[in-house]
Amino acid sequence: MPYIYSMILPILTIAPSPNRGRGVYSTETIASGTIIEIAPVIVVDNIQRTKLEETLLYDYIFEWGEDHKSAAIGLGYVSIYNHATEPNCSYDMDYEQETITIKTIKHIDIGQELFINYNAEGAEEKPVWFEMK
Repeated sequence: MPYIYSMILPILTIAPSPNRGRGVYSTETIASGTIIEIAPVIVVDNIQRTKLEETLLYDYIFEWGEDHKSAAIGLGYVSIYNHATEPNCSYDMDYEQETITIKTIKHIDIGQELFINYNAEGAEEKPVWFEMK
């Protein structure tokens, strides 16, 4: 496997998010189209995923692989970004490098929370698992 690099811009911070626990926030303005994080992931197979789904970590894993049967735990801040149907960031999974890249898709103001769409399909309004509880 080629060299994998990771980074988190130092202008990101984690702080309380109203009604959501914690979230990722910006301490400076960020232009649209900026890569703000490249994070390695820990990949687990479908058997380990089933076990993880019985724990608190279930809320922090990503479906992984072309068949979506495996799961990945994002390191860095990746698992802390909250969900929005109209997010200001997107994410890209690189299965070969085992990384997730977070990129802004809108201008971000100082102190603004950063959101991704857990559906990974832009602003799709399909309910996610915790909205169906």
